[in-house]
Amino acid sequence: MPDPRPTAALAMSRHAADQLLTGNTLAGLAEVTDLRYPPLLEDLAAPAAADVLADAELLLTGWGCPPIDAGVLERAPRLRAIVHTAGTVRGHVTDACWERGIRVSSAAWANALPVAEYTLAMILLANKRVLEISSEYRAARARLPWDQRLPELGNYGSTVGVLGASLIGRRVLDLLRPFGLRTLLYDPYVAPADAERLGARPAGLDEVFRESDVVSVHVPLLPGTVGLVSRELMASMRPGAMLLNTARGAVVDQDALAELAGAGRIRAVLDVTEPEVLPADHPLWDCENVLISPHIAGSVGNEIRRLGESAVAAARRFAEGLEFAHPVLRERLDITA
Repeated sequence: MPDPRPTAALAMSRHAADQLLTGNTLAGLAEVTDLRYPPLLEDLAAPAAADVLADAELLLTGWGCPPIDAGVLERAPRLRAIVHTAGTVRGHVTDACWERGIRVSSAAWANALPVAEYTLAMILLANKRVLEISSEYRAARARLPWDQRLPELGNYGSTVGVLGASLIGRRVLDLLRPFGLRTLLYDPYVAPADAERLGARPAGLDEVFRESDVVSVHVPLLPGTVGLVSRELMASMRPGAMLLNTARGAVVDQDALAELAGAGRIRAVLDVTEPEVLPADHPLWDCENVLISPHIAGSVGNEIRRLGESAVAAARRFAEGLEFAHPVLRERLDITA
């Protein structure tokens, strides 16, 4: 009797597979699909991939997946869906996939959760000036009049500007609701009424930078967003205000940021830079008021289990003939990651 489960294969780097494919994830995928694993398809053009692709109806992809181009699709005549176990699909889902009518799902929603949590933590710590005060406290080993020197210290009534009502930006706005903060949103694709429903006041780009104590960047890297956070915008920020970037390094003019931060004009938290890793002699490394973390805001460690659970849920919906709960739509790619 034919197996009613769709045939599935895994296409990602070995490093990604080692992180993602826990026993529970593999068991879940094997329950809802006829999973052909091994082999792991790290090279879709390799001879070893040919037999697997010939049967695959569902391709489960992850970090390091090669482009699924017309040549790959010729070897995968039965392929009907791609379930991506991470965020953006721009690197591997090609025009040929959309033209074939292949359905695509992404775990971007799941990866957005830890990024938003990191963002919330950094905003709250930034407004309390925790890093600076802790450093001074360690050096002085005595109480100093921080509340006199920093009369705006604290979160109550502080203004947070959010750039982009992406999945992450929306989650950040939701998490900020309980904290007595004033929130501004810049997103040219969001109507004012929708911004207000998200808990923010709609604002222009200039206004967000001019009025915010913290500006948090959540826009995708697109041709129109390269260098969006310009020297002029950062120079207009309040003295001591902070720029928080968990999006992509190229969205920010890093040379201008290094100059402004180096002069003590503004502060920054950067989880992403361009390139990753910054050159060893880049001036941002030496700015005491800049915290650089190594792209850890997204799913790491135990948070990757959520990505695996998302993949299993999406594969189950495909096997049951249901629409994806988190589809990627071609017409939205011009404004999303």
